[in-house]
Amino acid sequence: MAFFPCFLSVVFVVRNQSEKLEKTLCEAASIIASTVSDYELIVVDNASDDDSVLQLKRLTSENGLANLQVYALTKEVDADTASWVGLENALGDFVAVIDPLVDDIDFVPQMLDQAVSGADVVFANNSHKPSQSFAYRSANVVFHSLYNHFNGIHLAKDAPQFRILSKRVINFILQHPQPSMTYRHLPATGGFARSYLNYSAVPKAANSKRLGESIDRGMRLLVSTTRAPMRLVTSLSLFGAIANLVYSIYVLAIGILKTDVAPGWVSFSLQQSGMFFLISLVLLVLGEYILNMASLSNEGPLYHVGQEFTSARMTRREKLNIEQVASETPQVSGSACERNS
Repeated sequence: MAFFPCFLSVVFVVRNQSEKLEKTLCEAASIIASTVSDYELIVVDNASDDDSVLQLKRLTSENGLANLQVYALTKEVDADTASWVGLENALGDFVAVIDPLVDDIDFVPQMLDQAVSGADVVFANNSHKPSQSFAYRSANVVFHSLYNHFNGIHLAKDAPQFRILSKRVINFILQHPQPSMTYRHLPATGGFARSYLNYSAVPKAANSKRLGESIDRGMRLLVSTTRAPMRLVTSLSLFGAIANLVYSIYVLAIGILKTDVAPGWVSFSLQQSGMFFLISLVLLVLGEYILNMASLSNEGPLYHVGQEFTSARMTRREKLNIEQVASETPQVSGSACERNS
């Protein structure tokens, strides 16, 4: 296995996985420690309602894992927002984002090889997808078709969630007003050097997603990353204003050229067309104003970290202590992993 002299941060987003946490993190530490000169494991607990936080707190104790950072959220958020919590707190030269239920940690060294070779963004696509309901799959196809039409990018193929980003990409995303929202697509559209890898690994567990929340997330992505939906509204308003103006001209022409027009029809039609013309203009101006404000606005924080834990042992700090003799330097794999094995 290749060895890379760099600092790698690995972000895990977990929820209600207390029984698998220690094994997952120990396996990750074993692979990452033998691949890079320095590393950190960042776990974002997405508001678990089991004892995951207690397990994670134990793993950061003296007898736990080294180089472990834990961020426990107070409320459940979508996967992209939870991933961004780890990304913006990562210290590594490169940051890998992993869903432990779906993504294969063994593939990280191959992705890191591409990153070290010059790719700012490395995407990995698993040919094995978790099973989802027919309704979810149908909605997923519609969303990706619309997003691809409006933005010219297919998120599932061109920006999968399993990725490695360089610090330069993360700093670029941080300059945007809503980094947790734009994090999903910006690495694929920001003009950075990209690399795409494919692998095949059976997911460890079914990662079922709720259709309602996915639709809400998809609508927010469409509205926040493209002006097309709002531009459609303003275009329809402009079309309505022009159509009513043309209709008013038609009514006047009928009133002048024809003699057998029903009494009151001309005035009533002009009144209606005039009112709809004004309403369309108001909607047009209002739509453009909302469009401009939406591009400048910045919502409040989408998440809040309720608890934060750090490992009692951080190997990078130990390396900085030049007075410490080699015999006293702890091993990379913590005692928690030794007990687990």
